[in-house]
Amino acid sequence: MDEEYDVIVLGTGLKECILSGLLSVDGLKVLHMDRNDYCGGESASLNLIQLWKRFKGNDKPPAHLGSSRDYHVDMIPKFKMANGNLVRVLNHTDVTKYLSFKAVDGSFVYNKGKFFEKLRARKFFIYVQDYNENDPKTYEGIDLTRLTTRKLIAKYGFDYKTVDFIGHAMALHRDDRYLNAPTLDTVKRIKLYTNSFARFQGGSPYIYPLYSAVYGETYMLNKPETSMWVTSEGKTAECKKVVCDPSYLPNKVRKVGRVARAIAIMSHPIPNTSNSHSRQYLFCCSYSSNVTPKGKFITFVELQPGIDLLGPVDEIFFDIYERYEPVNEPYLDNCFISMSYNATMHFESTVTDVWKMYSLITGKVSIFIFSLLKVLWMMDLDVY
Repeated sequence: MDEEYDVIVLGTGLKECILSGLLSVDGLKVLHMDRNDYCGGESASLNLIQLWKRFKGNDKPPAHLGSSRDYHVDMIPKFKMANGNLVRVLNHTDVTKYLSFKAVDGSFVYNKGKFFEKLRARKFFIYVQDYNENDPKTYEGIDLTRLTTRKLIAKYGFDYKTVDFIGHAMALHRDDRYLNAPTLDTVKRIKLYTNSFARFQGGSPYIYPLYSAVYGETYMLNKPETSMWVTSEGKTAECKKVVCDPSYLPNKVRKVGRVARAIAIMSHPIPNTSNSHSRQYLFCCSYSSNVTPKGKFITFVELQPGIDLLGPVDEIFFDIYERYEPVNEPYLDNCFISMSYNATMHFESTVTDVWKMYSLITGKVSIFIFSLLKVLWMMDLDVY
């Protein structure tokens, strides 16, 4: 601790870990600390004892749930898009040597009635798949930077159920504001979904990690800090810049929302999903992804109607995650604070947040990012 560092990173969430690695690769001297005795911060994966302590107040879960160390329960549950930016980053940087992934078995949309108009939808998807922002011949006379999604959908005459499916199940919009916005963003989202779906030819566009590890800088866990520059257990480490998640500097952030969810432990798959061991909308994973003992399932639910679909549950926990964004001026105080994780079900926006923070911290665009953009350009893939 009694040393000077270029950067001290507080918190071991995904954003902080990626930034810590990038800055270390740049040749900076980095100290990475966390007040917890485990990695991950708000995005940690907890074993059963840690989960029980967080929600029940003690460390004695019932024996019938199995071994604590066989559980890895995500506090910020998100999939990775199989053809998304985060997966490309991991591949490009060879981090996949330390990671294994499994394609998610299924992606289901709950709707009591018929929701898909095959012929009209097929024509729409052909248009979307053929669309190339760099080739005006594929525009078919439509300017997607100006035309709203509502007007494009009207062109194909979809009913509301098909619109709902395309907008929320494929483009993964969280509300209906996209209908009055330019269509280009929605088209890119659908292309990401369909390209990810095709990548592993599985039952969904998502993948989920089987194993993860951290590597690189100087790490210190279970280190309570008492001041910003950074004192812990009577020792002080000096630095030029501090990178942290919002919980470390609460006077420099503001609350922008909250996410409420339930976490259920079950002894069966979700009914009526073809016994799939992992799926979307309810976010469910199981022992097939090495996150529970054999025969157990973890499901994350954000709405009461979703809870009603689960059937019998062994245990259920309710969590509210507060979301924050920084309000400080990092050029004045040299404090670079990440935004809280949003309610999206994948990590695409996380990569964008990291790129922005890296540029703020260093005042430059990483060679790593230039290399990544070159790879994406060679693959003829969009960056957004």
